[in-house]
Amino acid sequence: MTFKRLSASYSAAPQLTEADVALAAQAGFRTIVDNRPDSEEAGQPSAADVETIAKRHGMAFAHVPVSSDAIGVADIEKMATILTQSPGPVLGYCRSGTRAAMMWALTQAGQASSESLLKAGADAGYDLSSIKSRLVDKPATLNRTASRGAKTYDVVIVGGGSAGIATASSLLKRNAQLSVAIVEPATEHFYQPGWTMVGAGVFTPEQTRHTMQSAMPDHVSWIRQAATGFSPETNEVILADSSAVTYRVLIAAPGLKLDWGAIPGLSAALGENGVTSNYRFDLAPYTCRLVQGLQRGRALFTQPPMPIKCAGAPQKAMYLSCDGWMDAGVLSNIEVEFHNAGEVLFGVAAYVPALMEYVKRYGIQLKPESNLVGVDGAAKVATFEDKFDGQTTRSECGFDMLHAVPPQVAPDFVRSSQIAGPAGFIDVDQSTLRHARFPNIYALGDACSAPNAKTMAAARKQAPIVAVNVLATLAGREPTAIYDGYGSCPLTVERGKIVLAEFGYGGKVIPTFPSWLIDGTKPTRAAWFLKVRMLPSIYWDGMLKGREWLAQPHNADGHAA
Repeated sequence: MTFKRLSASYSAAPQLTEADVALAAQAGFRTIVDNRPDSEEAGQPSAADVETIAKRHGMAFAHVPVSSDAIGVADIEKMATILTQSPGPVLGYCRSGTRAAMMWALTQAGQASSESLLKAGADAGYDLSSIKSRLVDKPATLNRTASRGAKTYDVVIVGGGSAGIATASSLLKRNAQLSVAIVEPATEHFYQPGWTMVGAGVFTPEQTRHTMQSAMPDHVSWIRQAATGFSPETNEVILADSSAVTYRVLIAAPGLKLDWGAIPGLSAALGENGVTSNYRFDLAPYTCRLVQGLQRGRALFTQPPMPIKCAGAPQKAMYLSCDGWMDAGVLSNIEVEFHNAGEVLFGVAAYVPALMEYVKRYGIQLKPESNLVGVDGAAKVATFEDKFDGQTTRSECGFDMLHAVPPQVAPDFVRSSQIAGPAGFIDVDQSTLRHARFPNIYALGDACSAPNAKTMAAARKQAPIVAVNVLATLAGREPTAIYDGYGSCPLTVERGKIVLAEFGYGGKVIPTFPSWLIDGTKPTRAAWFLKVRMLPSIYWDGMLKGREWLAQPHNADGHAA
């Protein structure tokens, strides 16, 4: 192991092993700083493990986990404090050492010129050009300090997706005098449940896309940049330009990170050689073209480990593809496989019999506990990690079409923050959706830790509940509105029929409609009509506008909240 020196008192290194820590002690280092989030990759030693080893060798240890593209001012300040107060010399490490070098350089901004900091990084073998604009000759905390004199909002919402915008609308519907800000850098807003239909040729891509401006509620301040961190002690959200916005109550709804890079070869293969995914707006039309063009061969559909957005979406793509091939008279020429990292077809048993009927109808080969771990697009080969009888093996499978779904995690700036729980998601009470440790923080949507299905339908129910509870917190009262874990997954088993799965915590079936209208355990045309004709309008003109049709919040006693 080579420790790369950046200054007389600081060096950087890639991931440390137990032997490396011993070498660091022999080299005279007195403090080790870990800049990696735990569980960033398989087999990575945890911060706690390295801390134990460091202390065994008489060294101090600190953990400041960051993502290279989401280093916030709070992270820099914490790192600066460690470098100032901890015994030196200090050794920082991350996966490759680059983040550790970045963190050191950012703490030195204002004390050394940007040119000298960039040169120090280059001399040590680290390219720090991506943070050049932040290595200005002024203190790194200047923007944040100045922001403290700016307006404090009653509510700051991080995330302009369905959960964030619906909650803002529900809040303002109840109290139009609130000052509400939404932190969101995107300029477009998507109806993501429609992408399955785009992949089947039922919707056009443009039916699922509006401008963000048109989706934003009136009277909301839109802060058009990304959030990079949280400072719950000072009630601040740190922004990409190193400034901060202050809140009385924070609502965190930043969504999930689709981790395409976690599967080697997948990112490079997408969009060509038969590799597609309805989980991306630009790829759903390619799914449609592949289905229409495939006459024979093998089609693979994959589902990663939970949690993911809409656990039924990987199957929806498969069923609709098979239905298209059946209509074209070519299904018998196509070998269809469903590789599911989980053990069961669907997590709520009440809906499995109806789904299994379609598995049999289409001749689908189910491959449980088979997880996609690699893609060679040019060779059209997928690699899977398979579990059987307690043993794990790897297998390769050729394909003519691969519909891949990536692993999904909380955003990097959430996972490395104080508001994250052990699994990286925002740590909330599953009933009130209030943070487990910070009473003026709420979270909803895909990034919160509540063990519900991560669907748009869940966010539709959560938004008014959070709105009611946030207003209680602003008034100094305890939250009373209760979320029962409701989620819905309209499983498109064929063109014209859907199995409308609706369920809550523990897999409890929670139907919205009487069984004579829609029996969710069976494929029905009524559910298809709801999905295709009604839900898009309910989304754009209802949910995002604060119209809580069939989503009114209730207290634990069942009364309206």
